[in-house]
Amino acid sequence: MAQLTPTEIDRYRRQIMLPGLGETGQLKLKNTTALVTGVGGLGGTAALYLAVAGVGKLILVRGGNLQRDDLNRQVLMTDDWVGKPRVFKAQATLQALNPDIEVEAVCEYVTADNIDALVQRADIALDCAFDFNERDLLNAACVRWGKPMVEAAMNGMEAYLTTIVPGRTPCLSCIFPEKPDWDRWGFGVLGAVSGTLACLAALEAIKLITGLGEPLLGQLLTMDLAQAEFAKRRPYHDPHCAVCGSISQHPLSDRLIDLPFPTAELCGAL
Repeated sequence: MAQLTPTEIDRYRRQIMLPGLGETGQLKLKNTTALVTGVGGLGGTAALYLAVAGVGKLILVRGGNLQRDDLNRQVLMTDDWVGKPRVFKAQATLQALNPDIEVEAVCEYVTADNIDALVQRADIALDCAFDFNERDLLNAACVRWGKPMVEAAMNGMEAYLTTIVPGRTPCLSCIFPEKPDWDRWGFGVLGAVSGTLACLAALEAIKLITGLGEPLLGQLLTMDLAQAEFAKRRPYHDPHCAVCGSISQHPLSDRLIDLPFPTAELCGAL
């Protein structure tokens, strides 16, 4: 396990002071690889806070070029980068913010061909993709390989957030067995909304990695940010889910991450 350098101890001094984190938690962050699918207003902002918190390696996955109408929310971008692959700008910005971490840029969309290799290289995934196809692919791969996933999504002024641990919590297909009709261009986006959700998603990942606080295991946090209304709901853990229903018989089920907090009581229907 890589140890903290004097520079890192200085850089993270204020968060190391937090009860429940300390140098032990900071070491866990340093030795973690996080996969972030999407580097837009949600994924890019979440990656920013993982970077400055000291997560040792970030793998950023996103195809496509930056467009000018992305700039109201994608805080890692600059106007001079319009028309260029956004994931490389995200990589450069994060690496400049924190040269003590490693940032890898994968200029691809999530597909059935690349998702398993990506998930196997990570300790935790953050699902910030822009469509349900990518989200379902990541969810299924995390279940296959026993990797925890922070699931975050928004639509207009509304958002939801949960943390999924295969075998212990409902997976994305349990929570949303039917996918709604959705047009990625069909709703407005306010940068402060995606930024709010992104900060909470990054915090979920940090809590899961370090054991700080209580993550949203088996709980779905819903947000109406127009009214500043927040609610926690307990989604159904479907024993017959096509994705995670047979995980106890999965050959990798004995390799699921052993998290430092109880989760069994959080699973199940309201």
